[in-house]
Amino acid sequence: MVEIRNPARERLEAGEISVGIGIRLARSADIASMMKTAGMDWLFIDLEHGPLTLDQTAQISCAALSAGISTLVRVPRGEMAMATRALDGGALGIIMPQCESADEAREIVDRLHYAPEGSRGVVGGLPQFGFANPDMTSAMKAMNDTMLVIIMLETPNAIAQADEIAAVEGVDVVLIGTNDLSAASGIPGQVGHEKIEANYKTVAAACEKHGKWMGMGGVPAPDLQEKYISMGVRFVLSGQDMSVLINAAANTVERVRSYKV
Repeated sequence: MVEIRNPARERLEAGEISVGIGIRLARSADIASMMKTAGMDWLFIDLEHGPLTLDQTAQISCAALSAGISTLVRVPRGEMAMATRALDGGALGIIMPQCESADEAREIVDRLHYAPEGSRGVVGGLPQFGFANPDMTSAMKAMNDTMLVIIMLETPNAIAQADEIAAVEGVDVVLIGTNDLSAASGIPGQVGHEKIEANYKTVAAACEKHGKWMGMGGVPAPDLQEKYISMGVRFVLSGQDMSVLINAAANTVERVRSYKV
């Protein structure tokens, strides 16, 4: 039997919090081992807002497979060809932003899954199998069963469709893009606003009803992270490479400048 390990999914299936970090500026493959050492379960490689290429994404993904950490790739909305190429390059999941309806979610699921669940094109020698060519039927099933399909809700309209979207078979995670949602709600940056909290409750109910995992991104404050986790979030985008590096460097500078001279 062909098997693939997806640490991000394994953490969720164990009923634990699956924690990842956004990779927007780090361009070399060693980031995978670094973040595995830090304890992360997955890398959120951002091809929607970052400068990384598919080539760099594939190199990081291959390194991640060896390191034992998942790569999940966010592509621009509707970029199905980019998404399937990222999967062919070693990614273990796709994050699709700005989903607005169940019909859109169904198309995403179809395009990212192999038959019989979907219509993704088949290719041999995938990195997930060590570039070997196992039995095609087993390989297709293993990929379908192991990868994560993450749908992002980022507008009030999308939140209103949360129940229908969460009901779509093949969607694994319903992720709230909190920054974009707050902006679209007329309260930019106010990710702890009562409107946003109400949105989390709506998505939490939909995910619980349909057996999906709820995700959170764009919430850097620890107290708000804790609040939303208490409401059912299990898939947590905890920050991004740029902010983590800047914050750590700033803390170091503050500490060094505090010494008496």
